Amino acid sequence: MKTGFVGIIGRPNVGKSTLLNTVLGEKIAITTDKPQTTRNTIRGIYTHRDDEGGGVQMVFIDTPGIHRPRTKLGKYMTDSATATLKEVDVIIFIVDGKLSDGPGDRYITELLDSITTPKILAINKIDKMPPDDFAEIYSQYDELGIFEEITGISAKEGTNVEELVAKTAEFMEEGPMYFPEDMITEHPERFIVSEIIREKILMYLRDEVPHGVAVEIESFVEEDNVTKIGAVIYCEKKTHKGIIIGKGGRKLKGIGKSAREEMEKLLGTKVFLEMWVKVRENWRDSEAALSSFGYKDGR
Repeated sequence: MKTGFVGIIGRPNVGKSTLLNTVLGEKIAITTDKPQTTRNTIRGIYTHRDDEGGGVQMVFIDTPGIHRPRTKLGKYMTDSATATLKEVDVIIFIVDGKLSDGPGDRYITELLDSITTPKILAINKIDKMPPDDFAEIYSQYDELGIFEEITGISAKEGTNVEELVAKTAEFMEEGPMYFPEDMITEHPERFIVSEIIREKILMYLRDEVPHGVAVEIESFVEEDNVTKIGAVIYCEKKTHKGIIIGKGGRKLKGIGKSAREEMEKLLGTKVFLEMWVKVRENWRDSEAALSSFGYKDGR
């Protein structure tokens, strides 16, 4: 069997997590229309057996968007993404616009030019892109001469995703299976549950408040027909706490209801979810807080 590791990189909000979920056929990475939704590297395991008994297992690593950091959390996220470049067998670089539209993609291409790892460019959101724009983007990146393959995809619609997976598999080499065939992520359910809550916060709230929020699972008890989960939502300001809770607690109830419904699909049981909101000022610039919330060691 061919095996290997694949890094998915790009600017914030270009569709990295959406691509990972589409490749796996299940949602393991949260997605919103807000930049910097992904904070940790998320590993998704794709396994495909062929008729001859061989096949491929690829571990896709979804990384935080590479950006200019303004906080220690931002630095952790960017360092986590760039560290992936040195650890994988293939890199998929996702873009959704012209190279000349901003400095972010050019900075990433300069990073990629300095490494020898095979690189595939995926031009995302072609379902919303005029053909002339796609042709110009393709030409701009092709002229750099650093990509083994360039392809257009729609991660959301699934367009050309199978073809992208097949192109990626061509770079894998014979090796041992790293994970069981039926495993799609190495992350524990507690982690995914905390991410579901954070996704709903991102969806329900606007502006800066969601980016100053962290979620910690304090209890996770599985019983016969129900999973009881206790979660603490940390925010940076007292005013943010009031916004998260909402008038009469309506905002927090809405977040909880939406999160609970998705958790029940994930876990296959009824879920009893309790959530509390606490203030931890400036946690995004606190080494101790970042460590306690799991943001440490560039992972």
